[in-house]
Amino acid sequence: MRTLALDIGNTAVKYGCFAGNELLETGVVESVGAVSGLLQRLAPEHVISSSVAEDTTRWAAQWQQQISGRVLEFLPATTLLPIRNGYATPHTLGADRLAAAVGAAWFWPTRSTLIIDAGTAIKCDWVEGGHTFRGGSIAPGLRLRFQALHTFTGRLPLVTPPAELTVPLALTGDDTESAIRSGVLNGAVAEVNGFIAAYQDQNPDLQIVLAGGDAGFFQPRLKGRIFVIPELVLIGLHRILVHNVEI
Repeated sequence: MRTLALDIGNTAVKYGCFAGNELLETGVVESVGAVSGLLQRLAPEHVISSSVAEDTTRWAAQWQQQISGRVLEFLPATTLLPIRNGYATPHTLGADRLAAAVGAAWFWPTRSTLIIDAGTAIKCDWVEGGHTFRGGSIAPGLRLRFQALHTFTGRLPLVTPPAELTVPLALTGDDTESAIRSGVLNGAVAEVNGFIAAYQDQNPDLQIVLAGGDAGFFQPRLKGRIFVIPELVLIGLHRILVHNVEI
């Protein structure tokens, strides 16, 4: 079975093409309108879309005309899942968080997992025992923290992360710019390590998974054995699609 998973954000569409359980290709297109070209080129049998931006009902009807199988619009509150969703308000749950949880449960079906998704926001989510999504935490990502210091103060400059995020970070900044970098970057690392320690106290056999655009920054700075799976959301979407097609 050949499938296409679409993770539709505010500025771009991430996609993953699968054959069975093998991820054949990933990439990014600039708009939802470009998906039709992907369908022509990749020729999937089934498609799943997850959007945090616009409603995709109109697009889904168009895509349905291009494929032989099913177009599934992933809605966390109503779409059937291969795991249990224990979130108290599923209608407010971000589709990317739940898709990542499904992906983690597929990799580790019997172990509790902490997913650290470091992107626009830093999300730490717990999948209990490989079978139940329990929720987690949402905090500003690195760029949001830099932006907030600049926007909501009178004189602090807008600082950007260093171009090479693997370089060592100074603990003590000796000017305003380096002090902001220390506070934002070292602070975010300390925050995430604190979450890891707290979850490990509750789950000694905890598996830690790192995803998101800033995973490369966090990977060498987090404590414990960390698995980095950049395509975790796409893999989770694929597993949700397979579950719905096969039932």
